[in-house]
Amino acid sequence: MRIRSSLPLPLRVAGPLLIAILLAFVLLPVVVVTIAAFNEKAILAFPPESYSLKWFARVFSYPDFQEGFRSSMVVTGWSSFLALVIGTCLSIAVKRLEFKGKQLLLAILHSPLVVPHFTLGLGLLILVSQTSVQRGYGIVILCHVMLVLPFVLRSVYVSMENLDERLEQAAASLGASPVRVLFTITVPLLAPGLFGGWLFAAIMSFSEFTASLFVTTQDTQTLPVAMYNYVREFADPTLAALSAVYIAVTAALLAFANYFLGLGKVLNIEDSH
Repeated sequence: MRIRSSLPLPLRVAGPLLIAILLAFVLLPVVVVTIAAFNEKAILAFPPESYSLKWFARVFSYPDFQEGFRSSMVVTGWSSFLALVIGTCLSIAVKRLEFKGKQLLLAILHSPLVVPHFTLGLGLLILVSQTSVQRGYGIVILCHVMLVLPFVLRSVYVSMENLDERLEQAAASLGASPVRVLFTITVPLLAPGLFGGWLFAAIMSFSEFTASLFVTTQDTQTLPVAMYNYVREFADPTLAALSAVYIAVTAALLAFANYFLGLGKVLNIEDSH
């Protein structure tokens, strides 16, 4: 506060003003899409001349969206669970063990953050085509695990950094087996990081489109792919309504997780003391 009060008046005003402009720039498309979703006419227009909720009803009644939602739940459930298990094991190994090629392993594990998603999806498509592997749920889940794994690694590794190893050592000195120490000391202490990593993995997996477009089929198409197919045939506000629902649900989940877990602390962007 003392630093801010010592700044010249133009700088003190420019800072909050710039933040407000950036927030407005980021949130403006969300506001436009949400308002357009209430348009009564079967066209995307802003602002609407009249308002209706019928497009929200269509979101929940359209068969392809229903099937896409079910497929997304299957893929998201398995991919977030597998990414959590794999990411937790890898985070513990990277944190506790020293071995040759450790930095190379970390670079490979985090590569999906910099590799375009369509590259991964196209690569998997070519691979399964050359090996005659059926493009079922397994391929889609594998693709999503690769994409969301870095988020789990980040979350769990930060929790490992904040873990007091003396608690584990004390439990071991009192006769607890390594398995008991893991499930009674380590896992409970890592719970916020585990849940945070799983939550981000689930959100990223559920909304993944670019790579999914290459590896899904008509039977396994996820909700984002179903939305893409819909917009190729129709131009009504249904997708705007679905986008508004998705934004609201995602925001509610993140707010819930932040309130009960403090995601800033979990992701090491906020002082934990």
